Amino acid sequence: MKRLRYILQHRYLFKISAIIVVLLTLVLTTCIKKESTYTNETNFKGIIYKIKKNKDKTTIYIKSKENLVINYYNKIDNLRLGDTILVNGILQKPTNNTIPNQFNYKKYLYYNDIFYIVKAKYITKIKNNTNIMYYIKEKISKRIDNISRSNEYIKTFVLGDSSKLDEDTLESYRENGVSHLFAISGMHISLFASVLLYLLKKISYNNYYNYSIVIIFLIFYSILVGSTPSVLRTLTMYILFALNKIFNLKIKSIDIMCIVLIILLPLKPFYLYNISFQYSYIVSFSLVLFSYKLKKVNNIILRSLYTSIISFLVSFPICIHNFYQVNFLSIILNIFLIPLVSIIIFPLSLISFIIPKTSIILNIFTTSMEHFSKFISKNSIGIITFSKPSI
Repeated sequence: MKRLRYILQHRYLFKISAIIVVLLTLVLTTCIKKESTYTNETNFKGIIYKIKKNKDKTTIYIKSKENLVINYYNKIDNLRLGDTILVNGILQKPTNNTIPNQFNYKKYLYYNDIFYIVKAKYITKIKNNTNIMYYIKEKISKRIDNISRSNEYIKTFVLGDSSKLDEDTLESYRENGVSHLFAISGMHISLFASVLLYLLKKISYNNYYNYSIVIIFLIFYSILVGSTPSVLRTLTMYILFALNKIFNLKIKSIDIMCIVLIILLPLKPFYLYNISFQYSYIVSFSLVLFSYKLKKVNNIILRSLYTSIISFLVSFPICIHNFYQVNFLSIILNIFLIPLVSIIIFPLSLISFIIPKTSIILNIFTTSMEHFSKFISKNSIGIITFSKPSI
């Protein structure tokens, strides 16, 4: 054990390893081209893992020989998560962006192992869901839909599904640089874990059992919300921190962040190109890096300001490379909105899920926040546009 600790505490071991893994991932993802297994098929059988509905079409994501996106332009209401369906339709390759440097849908799907979109003519359900996780998610979703007020926010924070949020509202959050607050991320999972660990410590002081229960819960929850890159990053990081605590390995936090990369990138190399993973990892890495400085600041407002500035500066290159604009006001907005969402709106969403009548209180906060966000974005306060920088 002493020998193991000595190796794990080596000053540069994980930092150098992380750099090598990133470089190898860059080379491999550039050289190796993924290709579809489909050619000219017209019938596709698969299991539904995601459904999105809007006015003119239903978009269904299925797991088949490979993942497929199904676009269906007729009304259909009998499909549920986990159902097995047979789709008759035409394979279509996703189109590249027609305007240079704009969002590239084809590339986005490629990074998520999706090579084709199917324009469906007919959809037939051939088997009902038998997966317990899909069943639980469907039941939770139905319960949320029956809540009269702010159910779109409850669904966002409980299931990580923001598809019901008004597009104009969501766009105002993006323009104001606070959209990260409305995706299941490290902040939300950390809050879940902290509350659960606090309650468990009231019952038992055994770290092994307490952390084990929290990890099992987080794994279950991660599967439930879909194991997005930022969720998987947070889950991996929490497990490593827990093991470090339980076995007293004394690995530095910054090294744990490096280990996260070393574990995830070989398993999911295209996470390197995922914007949410980039934001999630780099911001977390920077806050761990500067944590010793932040701990010395006793004033809560000043500490929040410094945290917001650090997060803004390290995410700035990613932001202008992908979106060509930033909102400098987001530094101030995050100081107020992060506590509002994490301390009030997020807990109220969980309470409203359990006690639906409390959604009236939640609705007051969410409506006020929406009006405020739209006012800021409408007047383009703090937004500066840049030309796209090279890598």
